[in-house]
Amino acid sequence: MTDLAILYEHPAWFTPLFAALDRRGVSYAALMPDGHFDPANRMAPAPFVFNRFAMSSFLRAGEHPIFHTMALLDHWRRAGAQVINGPEVLAIDASKARQLSLIASLGLAVPATRVVHRAADVVAAAATLTFPLVVKANIGGAGAGIIRYDSMDELRAAVADMTLPNSIDGVLLVQDYVPARDGKITRIETLDRRYLYALDITGAGTFDLCPADACQIPGAPIPMVSTDPAPELKQAAEAIARAVDLDVGGVEVMIDDRDGTPRFYDINALSNFVAKPLDVLGWEPHDRLVDYLIARIEGARG
Repeated sequence: MTDLAILYEHPAWFTPLFAALDRRGVSYAALMPDGHFDPANRMAPAPFVFNRFAMSSFLRAGEHPIFHTMALLDHWRRAGAQVINGPEVLAIDASKARQLSLIASLGLAVPATRVVHRAADVVAAAATLTFPLVVKANIGGAGAGIIRYDSMDELRAAVADMTLPNSIDGVLLVQDYVPARDGKITRIETLDRRYLYALDITGAGTFDLCPADACQIPGAPIPMVSTDPAPELKQAAEAIARAVDLDVGGVEVMIDDRDGTPRFYDINALSNFVAKPLDVLGWEPHDRLVDYLIARIEGARG
């Protein structure tokens, strides 16, 4: 049995990770969440399982495996595997509502938000906020399921016409539209709960801010540049990573142009890293990730 199994579903995003593992001679099994599993089978595919599962998978398959994967990772952990970005992390990744609650519990600012589970409650929730606002799917990915509304009449019409965003779990967020300073957000990546690197991403109004090539708008790539966030932003991202027990993942923050407040709004446990990292960062973050995986495996061997 190999020491490492990688569970993933996107056909292209993890080619750089697999290449980095191959360069270092690390044996691994690349698995996709297809088929079935037997909950009475106490065998895990490897001592270490690395969850590389994307919330945006529901965009690529009508019969998405998000909830199946939560159960599968929990099953493998009960069978004795150490799961990197385990089922609890995946559960946080799969709920923007839980993410915002966790972030706010740390004393960090978030966009003003109301969480609802019925379209009929959206107007009442919006009445406690100001316009413009956005309605978000609780489970999104690559900017999916986010619509801006500039007036109550516009929102009422969307409710009546049943054109609100849909979330595969039925939960919606009604949220203040934060004007991001300079039209940019900062994505802070962490590894082993410590700061790894950060990107400034311009084009906050598009909502599609995934750093992987596959997420960018065809013919209109979103500008992404390496940045060095203020120490308090790095510390906040690390605090979030510790609170989530996040082995590897990104945290997104924007500066509210109205008052200069940093507002954290998204936790992403995928961290497929930026495309063309040597051009953007000057170094390859997958090498650091492989260092971490090797250290975990060797540490378990004693």
